Amino acid sequence: MWLKRFKTQLFPFIFLLGFITQSSSLYAQRFQFKGKRTKETLSFKMVKNLMIIPLTINGKGPYNFILDTGVGLFIVSDTTLIDDLDIQNRRSIKIMGFGSGVDLSAYVTPSIEVKIGNSVAKNLPAALLKKDIFELSSFVGMPIHGLVGFDFFDSFTVRINYLSNTITFYKPEAAYIPRKGQRIPITIEERKPYITSNLTLSNGEKILAKLILDTGAGHPISLETQDGIPFPLPTKHIPANLGVGLTGQIRGFIGRISSIKLGKYELNNVIAAFPNYDDVAAKVTSLSRNGNIGNTILKRFIVVFDYHRQCIYLKPAYQLTEPFEHDMSGLEITSAGDDYNRIFITRVEKNSPAAKLGLETDDEIISINFKSVSEMSIEEIDKLFRSKDERSFILSIVPKGTKEVSRVILTLERRI
Repeated sequence: MWLKRFKTQLFPFIFLLGFITQSSSLYAQRFQFKGKRTKETLSFKMVKNLMIIPLTINGKGPYNFILDTGVGLFIVSDTTLIDDLDIQNRRSIKIMGFGSGVDLSAYVTPSIEVKIGNSVAKNLPAALLKKDIFELSSFVGMPIHGLVGFDFFDSFTVRINYLSNTITFYKPEAAYIPRKGQRIPITIEERKPYITSNLTLSNGEKILAKLILDTGAGHPISLETQDGIPFPLPTKHIPANLGVGLTGQIRGFIGRISSIKLGKYELNNVIAAFPNYDDVAAKVTSLSRNGNIGNTILKRFIVVFDYHRQCIYLKPAYQLTEPFEHDMSGLEITSAGDDYNRIFITRVEKNSPAAKLGLETDDEIISINFKSVSEMSIEEIDKLFRSKDERSFILSIVPKGTKEVSRVILTLERRI
């Protein structure tokens, strides 16, 4: 069975959508509450550090979408929805994105109706990918149909509580100021939120970095470019597949930086991604920026996004001081099957604990400590593999091309 490799994070991307830039009136379409409602609370699922919310499109659904501040346009990634939604007013364009592949084709439409909770946007521009490059359903172990970002966050003041897995969104006319939260200014550029942050790199260098606040990224921080050149790699680092952009794989390395400071809050010994310059930074031509901040940092706070006043509020949660950990197994996995209840290995990192056991791409994991993976979520498995240095698990494996079950003892190793 051949499986495509899936990388572990989402990155923001750039769209060449001429029909939108030529018609600024399309930007005015927003989500609005019906009647006199002024706020609403909606639950989300948190899987692999991605927030998943239900919504409907043209009265159909509900569909599962990732809530992603790094996305400037509403994106339908599940190709089966192209026919299901029966969108007539559409045409093909080429999309340029981050990654090492070639550009993709997509349909664009100037007007669909999207409903989130009791809010609705009646004429929302959207892109419908002709190829599901993200393969998000396999990554998170449940059906995922697309991504929604700027249009929602620009319509409301949005409070994200990662502890209760809820978002509360308010009409933007009145400011929402959380108790004991610190206000931090942001800018909105090309439909994405930016923050400046003080970083201390592993070599002790201190810089002021301009970073996207990206709820569609599962990593803590990604550092793309410093003054037009790649960031220096920490002495201790490992190669990694960092994500997938619209045009393919994003390669690079994982290491640590000494600290990042958001307002008065300082986080130490932070896991950082260092993407290949050619895959990401070389394709960013319109803005001066250094990288992005993902949910692994944001979830340590209760966060309020207020695009209209160009600020966020951060209120610390109990996870604020928890240590940052990366995968300690050397395995990248994906889910398969009609119910996403089968787990396959998609990549084995060289010199990792998994590689030393001889595990290979396309091997199937049947059980962990004699518990069937069909009874576990991919999120649960991911947490196990980053849980504790020197922790051991008994894996039942069906090697690629065989039907025989073998057992190995995988001992985790903190590699960075």
